[in-house]
Amino acid sequence: MESSRSSSVEQLQQALGHHQAGRLREAETLYRDILVREPEHPDALHLLGVIAHQTGQHEQAVALIEFAIRVQPRVPAYYNNLGEALTALSRLDEAVAAYQQAANLAPDYAETHNNQGIALQMLRREGEAVAAFERAVRAKPDFTEAHYNLGNVLLDTGRPEEAVRAYRTALQLLPSYTQAYNNLGIALAAQLRIDDAIHAFDQALHLMPDFAEAHANKGMALLLSGKFAEGWSEHTWRFGCAEQQGRSAQGRFKQPQWDGDKFAGKTLLVHAEQGFGDTIQFVRYLPMVRAKGGHVLFACEADLHRLFADLAGVDALLPDPRTLPADGAFDMHVPLLELPRLFGTKLESIPRQVPYLTVDADQVAAWRPRITADRFNVGLCWAGRPAHPNDRNRSIALAAFAPLARVPGVTFYSLQKGAAAEQLRQPPAGMQLIDYSGDLHDFADTGALIMNLDLVISVDTAPVHVAGALAHEVWTLLPFAPDWRWLRDREDSPWYPTMRLFRQPRLGDWEGVMERVAEALGEITLPKS
Repeated sequence: MESSRSSSVEQLQQALGHHQAGRLREAETLYRDILVREPEHPDALHLLGVIAHQTGQHEQAVALIEFAIRVQPRVPAYYNNLGEALTALSRLDEAVAAYQQAANLAPDYAETHNNQGIALQMLRREGEAVAAFERAVRAKPDFTEAHYNLGNVLLDTGRPEEAVRAYRTALQLLPSYTQAYNNLGIALAAQLRIDDAIHAFDQALHLMPDFAEAHANKGMALLLSGKFAEGWSEHTWRFGCAEQQGRSAQGRFKQPQWDGDKFAGKTLLVHAEQGFGDTIQFVRYLPMVRAKGGHVLFACEADLHRLFADLAGVDALLPDPRTLPADGAFDMHVPLLELPRLFGTKLESIPRQVPYLTVDADQVAAWRPRITADRFNVGLCWAGRPAHPNDRNRSIALAAFAPLARVPGVTFYSLQKGAAAEQLRQPPAGMQLIDYSGDLHDFADTGALIMNLDLVISVDTAPVHVAGALAHEVWTLLPFAPDWRWLRDREDSPWYPTMRLFRQPRLGDWEGVMERVAEALGEITLPKS
């Protein structure tokens, strides 16, 4: 027996050498040899489980490591690696518990605090994630990855100043940390420190010239600053970003991409690529495309088709471009948001003629009897698509509109769709708010209702684009660091002449925005005679 144990110790050391050198097959063979002699050897079970995790066999990894824990329940590394395998299986609550077991056994185990923070962030338990990453960097001040992860969760929770400090610490520890420079730029842009943000993106690009995300982020910073010529060029890099690849048809068509030249006698497919608001905003370019000659097809989501039924510059509407055959009947294709670049759009040359959309007159008339005749009628929308990368900052609660309830003579109408419409069950006290959202089946219905209202007040989401494209009065409520299209330091929009912008004066200050909106609403509302 003693000889067997001695042999196992030697074999384990040999196996670890293979394992650490990346020779996983050789290591696995030796771990299994040990288990033939000693079926309950905890280290061999654990390390065989680690190899299973490293090779994508996460269920097997969990089983092996849990067996090791039953044999030897007080080894912190076992629980940490169990947590990693559980995280890979998206069994996140179990992973958090496993990491906690490791931390209980070894309070200064920096790696397990960091791993727990990652799992907590994935569970959207951001406050706990911050605490976990802070424990990691206290235990190991030179833990670069933990500083970076701390920056990420601080940025996600609207604390960009603190995020900047965390990223800068990570970069002091690892000056070649490309992703940290990119995320530092994002955090600086969230504070409207645009020049500093562009410098950070440039630092990332110096290290990795083909870093698509840094190019795209730099493009948005340039566009926000009104530097359109440089911005459009950098913005093209968005197609290399993982998020855009999931939402765009770019790259799936066999035909060449249109370069902006005349195409008489040929057929061009223009395809939507981002959110509903982007599509509504940029279809204004389609008449300019049509003027280049040829046949123009436009592919977009079905919810927009009736709104676009009479869209100038389009010969035919097609379904969502992600569902179209890769070898469809067209000669060229182009993503919709490439059109501003192809037409060399500058601030002064934005095609700003409105309306460029219309709503069927019968649809508009059908809504008229449902609107209060002797009141000032306002449409409200308080939340956009939850998956939007900046939704945490741009969407708000219906309760935030409470100051508007003080304005006399106003009836409000909900334009809100999706899960946020549930808030209609508890409208602000004193607000006369009518819910017709169940009858808003697509954006043509939304447009028809808007045309019967006096004003639309909304956060930055699709209804503001519908109202603007219809040349209807609309007030858009913007976070401190807005989307690039709204530019900086102005109350109007060059894209929509009938739009007024209300910006947060400070990060997160929706209260100040709503007080100004309520004051402005009170100035224009008078009882109808």
